[in-house]
Amino acid sequence: MSTATRPTPAPTIPPLENGDRLSRAEFERRYDAMAGVKAELIEGFVHMPSPVRHSRHSRPNALVVAWLLVYEAATPGVEAGDNGSVRLDLENEPQPDAYLMIHPGRGGQARISEDDYVEGAPELVAEVASSSVSIDLGPKLDAYRRNGVREYLVWRALDGALDWLVLREERFEPLAPDADGLWKSTTFPGLWLDGRALLSLDSANMLAALNRGLATPEHAAFVERLKDASA
Repeated sequence: MSTATRPTPAPTIPPLENGDRLSRAEFERRYDAMAGVKAELIEGFVHMPSPVRHSRHSRPNALVVAWLLVYEAATPGVEAGDNGSVRLDLENEPQPDAYLMIHPGRGGQARISEDDYVEGAPELVAEVASSSVSIDLGPKLDAYRRNGVREYLVWRALDGALDWLVLREERFEPLAPDADGLWKSTTFPGLWLDGRALLSLDSANMLAALNRGLATPEHAAFVERLKDASA
């Protein structure tokens, strides 16, 4: 009497848990199997943020993304991203709220992998931090610094404050606004930010300041440099 061979059940993929210590490959395997969650791998540990609120995160994040997208539209050769996973190194795969990168074909330091991940450090990363401040200005900051993110913008929503950090000699140093209260990117000419407008959720004045930056000779020269880099 023969016994029917039973199929071997497929292995169950464990869910991600906050605080898990994982390799990047295992993190991606588990993350790909989950739906409807956001997770990051920071210094080898899984971080899963709390649900986000409108005025503390969602609305601020929308303004930052809009700011970067307007800059992208006026600057051929740069690309903005929103909540994309970034393969920084073997122990770090953050999912920044927004980032701006020079296209790899125009001399950018990051690239897009065959499976559509950002690999390497975008030139600029932005995070909207409320409950995540200790992470964004702690281990995540260290990972961004070590991997060469050139500029790091953190909007501390609960504090009503901005930190714009610039990488100089392998250290993040604060970028100060000018006498008019405008922050001006050192990596992306013309990327101007009216911090007071951003913090008050004033999109019209935020974009007005950006448009003044886009009208400068420095921005025009940057566009020409990016064009020449693709030749």
